Amino acid sequence: MTHRLTLYITGRALSSQRAVENLRRIMDQRSAGPYEISIVDVLEHPEEAETHCILATPTLIRESPPPARRIVGDLSDTDKVLVGLGLNSVNSAAMTKASQ
Repeated sequence: MTHRLTLYITGRALSSQRAVENLRRIMDQRSAGPYEISIVDVLEHPEEAETHCILATPTLIRESPPPARRIVGDLSDTDKVLVGLGLNSVNSAAMTKASQ
């Protein structure tokens, strides 16, 4: 099952750049399967932000697998992102503790 993720950012804001880097790192290291990431700059595509009710950036939406989930912030708390994306497992918890 492919994880489809959309990250809404605001231009080159530091928090947006961090969110992009953190999301790619987390998915590369922790995803057990294929994934697709779409990045939408709300300054360039405000209609998408309005359509998806984006009130703050960065906002990550997991579109697939259902149900949809949202995470707001720069995604720097790996454990919270894993839980939010439904990627938290015994293995990922063990990997997190081993890397500390």
